[in-house]
Amino acid sequence: MATYGQAVRRGLPRVAGGDAWPPAGDAPDGIGAVATAVAPGGAAEPDAGAVSSATASAPDTSGAVDAVAAAPQAVAPDAAVAPDAAVAAGGVPSADASAAAPAAPRAVRRGLPRTPGGEPWPPASVVAAAAVAPAAGSVATAGSVAVEPAAASAAPAPEVAEAVPSVAAHAAVGATSSHPVRRGLPRVPGGDPWPPEDFTPVVVAAQEQAPAVPAEDAAVAASVPAASVSAPVVPAKAGPDVSVPLPFPRTVWEGASARRRPVAEPEPARIGPFTKLQWAGVVIVGGGGLLYAAAMVVFAVQWLLSTPWGVGFLETYPGEYHLPEGAPVGFPAWLGWQHFFNVFLMVLIIRTGLQVRTEKRPTVFWSPKNNNRRKISLGLWFHQSLDILWLVNGAVFVVLLFVTGQWMRIVPTSWEVFPNAISAALQYASLDWPTENGWVNYNALQQLAYFTTVFIAAPLAAITGVRMSGIWPKHATGLNKAYPVEWARAVHFPVMLYFVLFIFVHVVLVFATGALRNLNHMYAAQGSTDPNEYMTNWTGFWIFAVSMLVIAGAWVAARPLVLAPIARLFGKVSGR
Repeated sequence: MATYGQAVRRGLPRVAGGDAWPPAGDAPDGIGAVATAVAPGGAAEPDAGAVSSATASAPDTSGAVDAVAAAPQAVAPDAAVAPDAAVAAGGVPSADASAAAPAAPRAVRRGLPRTPGGEPWPPASVVAAAAVAPAAGSVATAGSVAVEPAAASAAPAPEVAEAVPSVAAHAAVGATSSHPVRRGLPRVPGGDPWPPEDFTPVVVAAQEQAPAVPAEDAAVAASVPAASVSAPVVPAKAGPDVSVPLPFPRTVWEGASARRRPVAEPEPARIGPFTKLQWAGVVIVGGGGLLYAAAMVVFAVQWLLSTPWGVGFLETYPGEYHLPEGAPVGFPAWLGWQHFFNVFLMVLIIRTGLQVRTEKRPTVFWSPKNNNRRKISLGLWFHQSLDILWLVNGAVFVVLLFVTGQWMRIVPTSWEVFPNAISAALQYASLDWPTENGWVNYNALQQLAYFTTVFIAAPLAAITGVRMSGIWPKHATGLNKAYPVEWARAVHFPVMLYFVLFIFVHVVLVFATGALRNLNHMYAAQGSTDPNEYMTNWTGFWIFAVSMLVIAGAWVAARPLVLAPIARLFGKVSGR
């Protein structure tokens, strides 16, 4: 009897709530085995029932000869074959009673149609052809043939082709399946589930058994070489044109990562933390905010000074107090020259200080003549050289102040300086500026500003600058611990910002409170004791203009091409 070589695994049901597929007891096409018995003499006698079962499961026996001829190594040349062994329906006697036939391929399952409203794919003819081709191998695997060498060499090849009956008449035909088909999603939006309700699948089944092949003919066929037996060629049916896309609505799109993204635009150039457009917005918004705040301050101060308290406060403290007896009047010529040198050096010191602070990789270096190992950037050397000149000019200025008595003009000599300074500040804020004559006396606010600049800010800048320079002893452990360099850096930069603010306010007030008169005081040493007298000559203005040209020329010339020859007079200049 026929037995299955392997158990059929049952899967999910084809319909909701149905039984597992395939149904219990159904055997797949082509799966079977041939049970054989080995005779005591060594001859293989096939089991009639097993051979018949194997034959019944094979739809085509024409491939048996080809399978045997294509695998001559499976034939034992020294084995005996029973001459009366009969093979039923293409069965072949086996030389090994324990050899079982391998499982044949399963039937081809037809799927969805390739065109709307068409037949299931693949066509029924392709399914039948696919079922015939593997059936040829199923007969050959039903058993192995043992042939003697003499018998194998005696059989001619043409007779084999005639001995094997044709099975073209026994091709598989379509039959309707008794199992319902599970319907899936519609093929078009809003349509019915696919396939339609009246669709019935077609399965392949063998109509009748193939005729039996005599044992003698099978033995002769086994002795023919593989090259002399040609397998029947099943004409392949041309399939549909797969180069044309299916005429169905598109339901799948590529993901976001597969799309081509535009190239990111380059980052705009930045000036500090903002771009040019952002800086413009900051200036517009910030300037508008400052103007609004200034207008509010002016209105508030004007209201305050119009009150009785404000009127009495201005009468008591007009903004200045009387200087001590013997205080000089006017400005000597040396004071004008000192003022020019101070402005010249301060502008270049601020420029070089900002350059040193922002410079990351210097291109030119300077080292002293007696110490080539100590190198600093050329910009730092120029900054420190300007500092030395500024300190010398400041020392001369302070000495002349105390020698000539000019110190009484900028050093407070009474506690009245503070309420008068408040009064002067309120008058400036109300835009009703105080009437003052710098040729004779500064107002209290000016006096405090000059005193802070000369005797507080300047010494702080000098002390912190020396601590960060090469003049400071590096190996003085106790001194460095008492005065850390971090303190000097934390103070030096804010002091420089104070100088910038002082210069800005000082220049604005000089031009806003009488430019010609104030310039004659500072640069031409010309003035009058009458505060209402307005000097109309332009001497001080032209001296000031020339001094500005000199400062601008020094600003442009402060570059390595000009500084390197000067620096070589005091040390060595190199590019690394």
